[in-house]
Amino acid sequence: MQRSIVMKFGGTSMGDAAAIRQAAVIVWEALDEWQSISIVVSAMSGVTDMLLEGANTATTGQADRYCELTEQIRQQHITTATELLKTAKERGHVRAHIEERINEFLSLCHAIHVLKELTPRTLDAVLSLGEAMSVSLLAAHLQEIGCPAEGVHSGELIRTDSVFQSAYPDFETTRKLCQLRLGTLLQAGVVPVITGFIGATQDGTTTTLGRGGSDFSAAIIGAALEADEVWIWTDVDGVMSTDPRVVPTARTLETVSYREISELAYFGAKVLHPKTIRPVIERDITLWIRNTFNPQGPATQVVANNDQTTHSNGNIRAVTVIKNQCLITIEGRGMIGVQGIAGRAFNAVARTGTSVSLISQASSEQSICFTLPVSAVDDVINSAKNEFRVELERRDVDRIWALDNVVIVTAVGVGMRHTPGIAGRIFSALGESGINVIAIAQGSSEVSVSMVVGAADADESVRAIHRLIEKHP
Repeated sequence: MQRSIVMKFGGTSMGDAAAIRQAAVIVWEALDEWQSISIVVSAMSGVTDMLLEGANTATTGQADRYCELTEQIRQQHITTATELLKTAKERGHVRAHIEERINEFLSLCHAIHVLKELTPRTLDAVLSLGEAMSVSLLAAHLQEIGCPAEGVHSGELIRTDSVFQSAYPDFETTRKLCQLRLGTLLQAGVVPVITGFIGATQDGTTTTLGRGGSDFSAAIIGAALEADEVWIWTDVDGVMSTDPRVVPTARTLETVSYREISELAYFGAKVLHPKTIRPVIERDITLWIRNTFNPQGPATQVVANNDQTTHSNGNIRAVTVIKNQCLITIEGRGMIGVQGIAGRAFNAVARTGTSVSLISQASSEQSICFTLPVSAVDDVINSAKNEFRVELERRDVDRIWALDNVVIVTAVGVGMRHTPGIAGRIFSALGESGINVIAIAQGSSEVSVSMVVGAADADESVRAIHRLIEKHP
């Protein structure tokens, strides 16, 4: 039986000509070991943000700005193609493909500008263009170095629902499409280079899987092809105990469990899309996270559950942080014992389309607080005040207010639940560093403990908790 693998290269791995060459070397060398290789790629680093800004400025009538961004995107890709590709044929083909996507972007921005409206459906069409351009660069370079390759738009492969900006795949239809389209290429010895992040509805309308969705794409395709392994190539040495820019002594975790990586992804670790793990784990596919720029260096394997992970003496395995948060508090003496306060509060949040990051509530229900992105604070407070307008008038709810400039610091480790006193150690470490904890949330499983602290204390909080990891390696 052929050994098969799906590799995903992220934005930094596609960041410039040198990075793309390195990705191609990894693919070329893997051909000695793997008979079937499929590649999923993200947009070049920074491109998705520029596409998003272009669409938003078109909405507000800033035509000069989206035209300026268009030229920046064009130059980034054309410069990369010129440096990367040596043959006139491949260079001309890729340049033509890039110009088509650039013109498509301009047309979409012009339509948005005229209508003064940016729908989720249109935004998906805009954001899909980055991956389409990066695919052509890597596929052409692989061809030049003697590796048969073909660019494939994942809209042909991943069938989704119509929830634009966060589409969910129809796994059974997707499996059939992948096996038909990709199976033909793989049997012919061709490496498919596939756009990440993108899907399509039943009628062919472009959707996206959410920011960071290229990881999810790789897992979906790996599951559909019944691959032996999925490798996520990024710019760090696997999953680290924390951000090495904050703590230089941070180390790579050899293995992390399904639950640990899910918590880390949710609470700000930008190494893996939160949805990635499920289709891989369910089909017992080996998942690795590796560094494109240090391919022989440390790497992390994600496992369903691991006795060493579960019962390790380390207790806390990693610490991460979510920045740019605010803490919303609803409080009032008249709330005590009143049923449905929490439900109404979160219904008010849901009406704004905002996701809550953390919840903390006293058992008396005299106050309830939760965190969410700073960008959503005004909409959420207005929605909550409208929901509780009667209670505010009769003083059952005293006030609804926001504390800005806070972050969520989270300690993660499956082994924490087997060790008494972990929370006490964490709070002692923070107290010794002079850090005030504003709010606390801990699930009953004790896989993670989250604390809200001031933004100015973010890095020192991470360092204080990481010192506990270093004491119990």
